[in-house]
Amino acid sequence: MKNWKFVMASTILGSSVLLGACGGNTAQQGSSGSSGEGNSESETAQLEGKVSGDGSSTVAPIMEGIVEEYAGAQPNVQVTVGVSGTGGGFEKFIQGETDFSNASRPIKEEEAKSLEDAGIDYTEFLLAYDGLSVVVSKENDWVEDLTIEDLKKLWVEDGTTKKWSDINPEWPEENVVFYAPGTDSGTFDYFNEVVLEEEDLVSSATLSEDDNVLVQGIQADPNAIGFFGYAYYQANQDTLKVVKINGVEPTNETIESGEYSPLSRPLFTYANNKAATEEEQVYNFLEYTLENAGEMAEAVGYVALPQEEYDKGKADLEALKQ
Repeated sequence: MKNWKFVMASTILGSSVLLGACGGNTAQQGSSGSSGEGNSESETAQLEGKVSGDGSSTVAPIMEGIVEEYAGAQPNVQVTVGVSGTGGGFEKFIQGETDFSNASRPIKEEEAKSLEDAGIDYTEFLLAYDGLSVVVSKENDWVEDLTIEDLKKLWVEDGTTKKWSDINPEWPEENVVFYAPGTDSGTFDYFNEVVLEEEDLVSSATLSEDDNVLVQGIQADPNAIGFFGYAYYQANQDTLKVVKINGVEPTNETIESGEYSPLSRPLFTYANNKAATEEEQVYNFLEYTLENAGEMAEAVGYVALPQEEYDKGKADLEALKQ
């Protein structure tokens, strides 16, 4: 398997990027480090066709790695995955435009109802754990730790101009500059639920579905603060400083244990059952994803699930064919 942390550090995915896997003649040798090697029929039965997905930019680093590794196992299967955000991905999934939809939050009741109305049956698969990370510039030498209450005071729109000194009078009387994922993002939804408690986000925030825009904005401004998935902090930790929340720093250990609460969360992909059962290449790609998601999650900076969770996902996938 490639050094995916190096790849993440050098080329973080943007929301306008399409992840593609379409192998050539030389790709049949496969990817020498693929963790799925020898685990299924995916290395022996050569398939053809297309697989399409969309969704969360948080899940994108995991899926980008899997797509590229899969090209070695199945060079004649073209996999394209958009990264328009969790909500945007579900919109395409509901329209029947995609075979699977990546999400950084569980599906909403209204989205599930829309799928039911459209006659689309689906299955939810867990991929990894993430710790939503609050970050500031390395030049910020005053913020080390914030409470959830501090975050809410900063991020909720209340008609005032927010200053760092509002949180701690010893901090600078400088306006806080906010960067946040766009409203189609599952990360936005999660932060809205657990921090803002459904109140409005501060109106001065720069919003983007492209996490790389957020990274660059925060890097450049000592008064900036923002949040996104743990892997994006990991890939940029030389130029960003992560903020402890309630005294706990996000790490693999604190995310997996749940100590980094309430900002630890699972990451998902949702599969169209009909596509998975009727199109062999879709089933094969989903199987390959579940076989490799844990190792790829760790490689790009997230936290793998216990093996029994991946085994359960594979059993759920296999049950679709019964």
